[in-house]
Amino acid sequence: MAVDATDAAQIRNALVRLRRTTGLPVAFGGLVESGRRQVRISELSGTATTALSALAVTAGNGLGGRAVALSRPCAVTDYSVSRQISHEYDLPVAAEGLRSVLAVPVVVRRRVRGVLYGALRTARPLGDRTLGAAVAAARDAEQALVLREEADELLAAAAPGPAGGAAWEQVREAHAALRALAPRITDPALRDELLRACGLLMAGDGPVPGPRLAPREVDVLACVAAGATNGEAAERLGVGAETVKSYLRSAMRKLGARTRTEAVASARRTGWLP
Repeated sequence: MAVDATDAAQIRNALVRLRRTTGLPVAFGGLVESGRRQVRISELSGTATTALSALAVTAGNGLGGRAVALSRPCAVTDYSVSRQISHEYDLPVAAEGLRSVLAVPVVVRRRVRGVLYGALRTARPLGDRTLGAAVAAARDAEQALVLREEADELLAAAAPGPAGGAAWEQVREAHAALRALAPRITDPALRDELLRACGLLMAGDGPVPGPRLAPREVDVLACVAAGATNGEAAERLGVGAETVKSYLRSAMRKLGARTRTEAVASARRTGWLP
């Protein structure tokens, strides 16, 4: 089953952080397959073999399957002899030479979306600090995945139609929400994908020759166009109210507008807003 490339990239990024912050030499992980209670290991970092590649881990089985079933982190000091887990995957784990292993579920909206593993090739306890750092790496992946889900939902809820009317107002609200969401995404590729999605909600081909607005000025205008006050826009964008006022004044000056309403109208005419 094909793995979503963007979601897989979030798992890959989380594994890089996990190795860096825990000091564990080996990390691997994957996503829960759609419609199935199993994780497909798709990302390897620091491994010496391909024994774990594409391994399907069923919920409840092995260490990762236990983490999926319980929706909480699990760890063993010596994988092959642990009595805490079942041993369906002993062969690939032994082939990679792993002993101490931890598994942390990636949980989005109360549903396990993936698992991150970290491991040592020696049998020694993995302390609370190591487990805490692994959990923090999983939280990063969770945040990225939930932001992408929110963006997909907003796009699905609003399909561009004829300008004007309730349907088009819904598109404008979705555009404002997506613009507010984008700055919270730390992964550049995912942020760019979201901003491209914003462009799909535009009525035309984008800005026409004229005033050049900064991204944050467009973000503020999008909030204003959706009916937000300065305070509400500040909350959505994660900035102060004075910062919103500053961006709004700058945009109004560039657009030659005397009021917020004129600024929004001008931004729509020049293709900066839907």
